[in-house]
Amino acid sequence: MAPPSSSTYAAPAKPRGGWLLRLGEWCARHFVVVIIAWLVALGGLHALQSAFGGTYSDDFNLPGTQSNTGAELLRAHDPAAGGTGAQVVLHDADKPLTDVSGQVGQVVGNLQKLPHVLSAQNPLPSSSSPTSTSLSKDGRTGYITVRFDVNPTSLGTGYLHQVDTAVEPLRTAGVDVEYGGPLGELARPETKDLTSEAIGFAVAVVVLLIGFGSVIAAGVPLVTALIGVIVGLSVLSLVAAATTFASVSPTLATMIGLGVGIDYALFLITRHRQLVMDGGDPVRAAGRAVATSGRAVLVSGCTVIVALAGLYVSRVSFIGKLGAAAAVTVVTAVIGAITLVPALLGLIGRRIDRYRVRPPVAEGGAVPGTASQGGWHRYARRVERRPWWFLLAGLVVVGVLAIPLFSIRLGHIDDGADPSNFTDRRAFDLISTGFGPGANGPFTLVVDQRAVPADDRSALASSLQKALTDVPGAASVSPLGATSDGDLLVGTAVSAQAPQDAGTTTLFNRLKDDVLPEGVSGTKASAYVTGTTAAQEDFLDIIVSRLPLIIAVVVALAFVIILIVFRGVLVALKAAILNLLSIAASYGVVVAVFQWGWGGPSLGVSGTVPIESYVPMMMFAIVFGLSMDYEVFLITRVHEAWLRTGDSKDAVAHGLEITARVITCAALIMVSVFAAFILSDTVVIKMLGLGLAVSVLIDATIVRLLLVPAVMTLLGRGAWWIPGWLDRVLPHIDTEGESVPPLTSP
Repeated sequence: MAPPSSSTYAAPAKPRGGWLLRLGEWCARHFVVVIIAWLVALGGLHALQSAFGGTYSDDFNLPGTQSNTGAELLRAHDPAAGGTGAQVVLHDADKPLTDVSGQVGQVVGNLQKLPHVLSAQNPLPSSSSPTSTSLSKDGRTGYITVRFDVNPTSLGTGYLHQVDTAVEPLRTAGVDVEYGGPLGELARPETKDLTSEAIGFAVAVVVLLIGFGSVIAAGVPLVTALIGVIVGLSVLSLVAAATTFASVSPTLATMIGLGVGIDYALFLITRHRQLVMDGGDPVRAAGRAVATSGRAVLVSGCTVIVALAGLYVSRVSFIGKLGAAAAVTVVTAVIGAITLVPALLGLIGRRIDRYRVRPPVAEGGAVPGTASQGGWHRYARRVERRPWWFLLAGLVVVGVLAIPLFSIRLGHIDDGADPSNFTDRRAFDLISTGFGPGANGPFTLVVDQRAVPADDRSALASSLQKALTDVPGAASVSPLGATSDGDLLVGTAVSAQAPQDAGTTTLFNRLKDDVLPEGVSGTKASAYVTGTTAAQEDFLDIIVSRLPLIIAVVVALAFVIILIVFRGVLVALKAAILNLLSIAASYGVVVAVFQWGWGGPSLGVSGTVPIESYVPMMMFAIVFGLSMDYEVFLITRVHEAWLRTGDSKDAVAHGLEITARVITCAALIMVSVFAAFILSDTVVIKMLGLGLAVSVLIDATIVRLLLVPAVMTLLGRGAWWIPGWLDRVLPHIDTEGESVPPLTSP
């Protein structure tokens, strides 16, 4: 069959190779310069990071939300009650805390003198306040509420040492002192992320050695990925000195950077290695690998970055910056792939297979249209004979895995899910035992009565008190008291359930939408529910409302990129739909493990937890971007064969045979990197690690081995159809390296 001859695929008049070919050959030929430049960048940026790098914290605000408005009112009219609140929890199993009232007073005074502290509230009764809601009924547990003008998590461990010094009198007296809230987050021990990275690396070494048989070929992707990640993290730290990134940002950036860095290097090395095994000059082979597979790396990297940039559609800087943090290491991975990898290949030369653990294997070498039939080729032919059966089998597996998704409950994971060696977990348990679980996340009620005439304020207070009596789901609601200037009424509502429970969300919505509006009805007063838990609930509402938009934008952008690259409407549509299915399946697994508790305790999670509000959004952007990696590399080779032969079925078999081994190895490496982060003590990192590992596994097996070949077979020639007017409008991108001259040309 003759290859397609429509104007959709116009071949260049003269093969020149382009800038990627020249870049790859230059880096391979001048490998000393390139390697030294990377080492200088590595050392220099790391030194700058150590001297000027910023810190990471979960300090974010939500302008325009009612919780943010209430917090701003508090800061303006009662600064001591505003700011970010944290608890210093006290417990003595042998005697009531009143027996150490002198030390308690001393500690409160010490805390008030610390920088950034607005106020510290003594939990013990006094002559001016004979009762205290911060002291348990048995008198053995209490908590000092400390309010800061910034989020304590952004202050660094040096500040924590000052807090430890301030509370030392109570510890000397035998009182257990634990930190709750943001102060407890600051005091968390070092995570096991380095262990996770080491395990992921070790598994990657084993996979590469088994898959490709050469110690050197296995080492290059690991070295380049590691250097790219370290450089990216140094850049991220320097940027963090100017703006605030979430505490999970460096871990997230490491996960993505290692995964794509190894993948991109692997795809380049695989093609280079085949060219060298075929007798090509190593320098020219490296240049051609960059000019061919390097183009796919650029397209894939851009797709991942576009997907991550789509998080800014949420219009929440906290979420957008998570995507930006991950994009930093994707950029360094791409740059490393097209510069450092060819430099190392130039250094290695023909010695790439010198140290073997098994016969070396590269990408294949089957020529489309020939009788060469490897195992993957025969498998593809089997799919061709029964495409509907393979398609149905894949859809059934994905559908079953996605079932738990329909019961997903987004929320915020509270400190009760942390390991017991965390001080915030111990503080959480002490408060739950002494005051009830809801005391770990109280709601602050703020009523702005500035527009209410003085004569009517008493009636307003009575109306509010009536509305706040016997509120369903509330363990207690304190009387509303006026601030010193009389402009605000302030009180506290405590849920009967823990902050992460659905009942607390229900209480928040009831207070915000029904109870407080009823209390201020008929007046010009405005009422707000604020505090840390309220801000988290508002954050959840924003995420839920904007997640569909983010999904639509990311899918649309990825669709356009695939359409531009492969000039096939149905190919682009197929990629978007199948990626959505794989993401839905990975969501289902995460819900089953963490929300349903199917294996959560074995992963170190205490009980069942909701799905952290921003995890689905992050997973979607990352998974959709990463899944396009394999899509681009597989369809690139299918498209290449289609352009040569015009035989759509043979093109699918050829593309699968050429890429199946390398995609499988790349996927196993990425799965191992992500899965290793399940060892992290942070539940959100566990969620992301499991979700990303499962999604890559599903994408590389069910999607790439069952669904893609079945769908491409059923679509046939129609997969590459594109209207003429659209083909003329879209820019042309040479991903297959059509303009690259043959390796034997002068």
